[in-house]
Amino acid sequence: MDDLGKLCAEGTQAAQYLWQVPDDAQVRRQITDILAKIAIHAQQQGRHEMGRIVDELTTAAKATPSPQQVDMLVDGFDRLTKLWQAAKSGLL
Repeated sequence: MDDLGKLCAEGTQAAQYLWQVPDDAQVRRQITDILAKIAIHAQQQGRHEMGRIVDELTTAAKATPSPQQVDMLVDGFDRLTKLWQAAKSGLL
């Protein structure tokens, strides 16, 4: 697994943790840091669709905690992971 894949996995775990503690400010900062790193790696690899998702998730991570917001983060990291997997499989 390359760095981008590891970041997607870390982000997924952090977002899933928010189901337990949705207002954990430290985890939210961690998520925004992960998203910033994903944006850099995605840009370096020419993965523009990942950049759009990162923008959406960054906004969600900074929003007031809610079940819908946590859903968006979890789903968004799942989408990022699927895009990463497709690229690694040569499907994109």
